[in-house]
Amino acid sequence: MAFQFDGIDHVQLAAPEGCEDAARRFFGGLLGWPEIPKPEPLRARGGAWFQCGAHQVHVGVQKDFVPAAKAHPAFRVRGLNQLKAQLQGRGVIVMDDDARAEEGVGRFYVQDPFGNRLEFMERMR
Repeated sequence: MAFQFDGIDHVQLAAPEGCEDAARRFFGGLLGWPEIPKPEPLRARGGAWFQCGAHQVHVGVQKDFVPAAKAHPAFRVRGLNQLKAQLQGRGVIVMDDDARAEEGVGRFYVQDPFGNRLEFMERMR
């Protein structure tokens, strides 16, 4: 093959117009992801970009926004239980899921401020 895939560069999450402050509070403040500057030609579109480990998460404005209730990104975490406790301590509803427990994978779901489903997971063994 004359081409190959290196992996994922970023994940795009959709959000309604005016989402920027809520995105910064959730992704930047609550999750601790640093905000990264959007390229100048894209700034007028709204939204915000964040760094999550080696990858980026782009929150983009979508007209006629509808949250993704099933489709979701899954973020690998070290210290899953500590993240869970932090989120719950800040009033975020956590949905546990032990469907992969036999594989040694702990995981749970939350919704971002816009109703998009997010998964956080850690290989426990």
